[in-house]
Amino acid sequence: MDVLDLSRWQFGITTVYHFLFVPLTIGLSLIVAGMQTAWYRTENPDYLRMTRFWGKLFLINFAMGVVTGIVQEFQFGMNWSAYSRFVGDVFGAPLAMEGLIAFFMESTFLGLWIFGWDKLPRKIHLATIWLASIGTAVSAYFILAANSWMQHPVGYRLNPVSGRAELTDIWAVLTNSTTLATFPHVIFGAFVTAGAFVAGISAWQLARKRDVALFRTSGRVAMVVSLVAAVGVALSGHWQAQIMTEQQPMKMAAAEALWEDETSAGFSLFAIGDVENGRNHVNLQVPNGLSLLATNSFDGEVEGINDVQARYQAQYGPGDYRPVIGLAYWSFRLMIGFGALAGLLALAGLWLTRRGRLPESRWFTRIAVLGIALPFLANSLGWIFTEMGRQPWTVFGIMRTAAAVSPGVDVAEVALTLVGFTLVYAVLAAIEVRLLLKFIRMGPESEAAPAEPIPALSY
Repeated sequence: MDVLDLSRWQFGITTVYHFLFVPLTIGLSLIVAGMQTAWYRTENPDYLRMTRFWGKLFLINFAMGVVTGIVQEFQFGMNWSAYSRFVGDVFGAPLAMEGLIAFFMESTFLGLWIFGWDKLPRKIHLATIWLASIGTAVSAYFILAANSWMQHPVGYRLNPVSGRAELTDIWAVLTNSTTLATFPHVIFGAFVTAGAFVAGISAWQLARKRDVALFRTSGRVAMVVSLVAAVGVALSGHWQAQIMTEQQPMKMAAAEALWEDETSAGFSLFAIGDVENGRNHVNLQVPNGLSLLATNSFDGEVEGINDVQARYQAQYGPGDYRPVIGLAYWSFRLMIGFGALAGLLALAGLWLTRRGRLPESRWFTRIAVLGIALPFLANSLGWIFTEMGRQPWTVFGIMRTAAAVSPGVDVAEVALTLVGFTLVYAVLAAIEVRLLLKFIRMGPESEAAPAEPIPALSY
């Protein structure tokens, strides 16, 4: 491997690892805020115990997310300095706003929530968790705005003297159509993730007959959140697919292994392709499904890989503008499949727990616990598709990935940090799992009201 390949591996590993914590943090913050609101309104001590139990798990996850996120930003200077120099004026603006506004907001109010249990009035304390939750969503928006600019650059100009991209319209960057479509998709995905997490742990506790009333309530709340959010993921994904078809037709064509322009295009369920010759040997399809997904019309036209490749060569010069077709195709399918299974599992759980019932068979508990992984897999595969499907571009249409890597870094240096980060992340994963299992096994506090703040260890 050369420096470019190793740098891409390193950034991919750290990004996918970091994003395991992000959606759970976003979704759990809202669920915990909702539980504390229920306690505030009803004074039911079970809602207080739920708030504090799930709040501990939320804080552990939040801390890990902060630690792993810092490493990502270091890489822009270490492995991708050419990229940072080229787009720093534009890319840095939303990231700076995320740090100065959103992260400051969420960390400040989260600190007040942690240590303010017996010091702040109940209404003010409730407001702190809601403001922290809003801060996590705002943080996600700014980061997605930066990423969306890489997918669809707007609000900039290329300086012919310095050869750099310069920001001309921050409002255009923040209201990028790609951002507006991506943000709800990511947020709904976060709610599915948190809902599956809470539902799976609740099912595990119910199987052991621990705090049955409490965990039945938290499990059903989580499953409602997951089911509603799964519908939101599907609807926002449909909107995102149309934006992608318009802005990055090669990515959509690769996702469907569609080689030639086609009207009334079918949605591919299973294909065996010949990438070298640009065709499929086998392609099982849903008639008109792709045209509906991509254009909102059963007879809409969708561009194919071969036609887009020819157009890009004429527009950008000689080169291969295709991503790894097999990776784009299967990551797109698996993303949809795992997300759909998470929604169906939530629906099944709500049916089995209706009218005060509890599932008697252990199969549901096992599936619910295993189901925790489904939205994590869907989120990771979605980002792999999003980033790999954009290749060979780092910034679509204006900077190729090969030109973005740091010129002064050698293979040994990148390999050393790649191994180092992987080992550190393995240790962090062991710590995260151990802390989560410790507090899950301990279960909710038995007292009706908190006397002390949540332990600092959780934070």
